[in-house]
Amino acid sequence: MADWTDSIVGDRMTVDQEFNDRVTNSRFSSQEWGLIMTATELDIEHASDPNRARIVADTEKLPQIMPELENVRSQMAQMGGGQSEDSSDGVLDSLKNVLGLSNGTSGNDQERIEAAERLTQAYADALQSHLESRGKWEQVRVAYQE
Repeated sequence: MADWTDSIVGDRMTVDQEFNDRVTNSRFSSQEWGLIMTATELDIEHASDPNRARIVADTEKLPQIMPELENVRSQMAQMGGGQSEDSSDGVLDSLKNVLGLSNGTSGNDQERIEAAERLTQAYADALQSHLESRGKWEQVRVAYQE
């Protein structure tokens, strides 16, 4: 299954460039988006059915990167001299985590995870549309199954 992604590296680079406006207009910086995409795997759901097959974003690892996402946001805020949008909640959440009073995922983390899930799936949809428009989708779908 890993080979299918190797065959579309150039296509992904094209979609990355086209999708950049979408990221710019999102709540995520380009650095945060890079981290989100590193934690996201692309799969093909229903690959054996040409009519139902579609690229999906597997985002199950996103909760694990939330602390690093907050670090990126904090570093960017420090460089810009401002505060991150969630800085006061971030301090409170950090204290709760240190004291063991946190349930693991803060409300802000959950909101960010949901926003990241929506954006990564939009990216997956854009990638599939790109492959379809280039006549490569069938080849990629078949390669995924091998």
